[in-house]
Amino acid sequence: MKLSVVIVSYNVKYYLEQCLLSLQRALSTIDSEVIVVDNHSKDGSCEYLREKFSDVQFIASRHNLGFARANNLAIKKCKGKYVLLLNPDTVVGEDTLIHAVDFMDKHADAGAVGVEMLHVDGTVAMESRRGIPSPMTAFYKMIGLCNRFPRSKRFGKYYMSYLPWDKPCEIEIVSGAFCLLRKEALDKVGLLDEDFFMYGEDIDLSYRILKGGYHNYYIPEQILHYKGESTEKSSFRYVHVFYGAMFIFFKKHFSAMNLLFSIPIKLAIYVKAFWATISMLSQNLNRSLGFVSSKKVPSDTLEEFLVCDTQNMEYREILKQLANSDHKRPIAFLYKDKKMVITPSDVIFDDL
Repeated sequence: MKLSVVIVSYNVKYYLEQCLLSLQRALSTIDSEVIVVDNHSKDGSCEYLREKFSDVQFIASRHNLGFARANNLAIKKCKGKYVLLLNPDTVVGEDTLIHAVDFMDKHADAGAVGVEMLHVDGTVAMESRRGIPSPMTAFYKMIGLCNRFPRSKRFGKYYMSYLPWDKPCEIEIVSGAFCLLRKEALDKVGLLDEDFFMYGEDIDLSYRILKGGYHNYYIPEQILHYKGESTEKSSFRYVHVFYGAMFIFFKKHFSAMNLLFSIPIKLAIYVKAFWATISMLSQNLNRSLGFVSSKKVPSDTLEEFLVCDTQNMEYREILKQLANSDHKRPIAFLYKDKKMVITPSDVIFDDL
């Protein structure tokens, strides 16, 4: 078998459905398998999707295993020469995987390959390519030098923003949202580190692949990434887990890190978490007072979106249109046969 696709999902059944629909087209000419690990979702994801995608292997966990452990559970079952770790809140084009697999076939030194990820408004996600977050690289990012001097190979290394977007190139860190891995490399360097519950495991794995003698690459293939729709990003827990993961990485690979870096990093975790809690409380208050609208809204608000009809357009055409848009309107996918529209807010218009 050529390719195994692994998706870990949590409470995003409509996004996952859309991802699987795009995969049906993208995998039509590839000898492949798709394995979905559901991390104890409360939205009935498995029941809803099993009957719609009979060729997909669903593993329903009784507990939230976290990203690393759930991926490892599926990877151990993979039969493919290559393993693609893919987020459920992504959309791939018809030829995205064909080109990515072909690149791996032609580059025996490639341990992992990443692509250009687009936000819902068509802008490029900078985390599509990253450098190893050494203490100094992380420090430059924290104090703003990375954003101020993006073309600098020293200050801009966190996002490797000095590299071209339209050409394949070597990078250091491949995003876990779309990470095509050589199974042989995984067998050599090991699976994802389960010390990372969520976030940071892709950084750790990419770094270990490099240390294992392989190279990581970026190729100019586009996908859509809603980016964390299954995560409450205003929660204290999210921020603490996110920055805590970075601290785990520092301790694991930079054990000589002194107090000059450890204290600021720990302080950043608690400061960010504090402000996230304030933000969360503010949002909850606004919602309780009726200042935040519900997810079900009239379909005439579609004019606020860049609406793309999947029945009459290929996903690659949609992604190209999104990338070339004015970036003022988020995308909405129209599925006529299902009479629904999927938007970045998970709004489901089922009355069309």
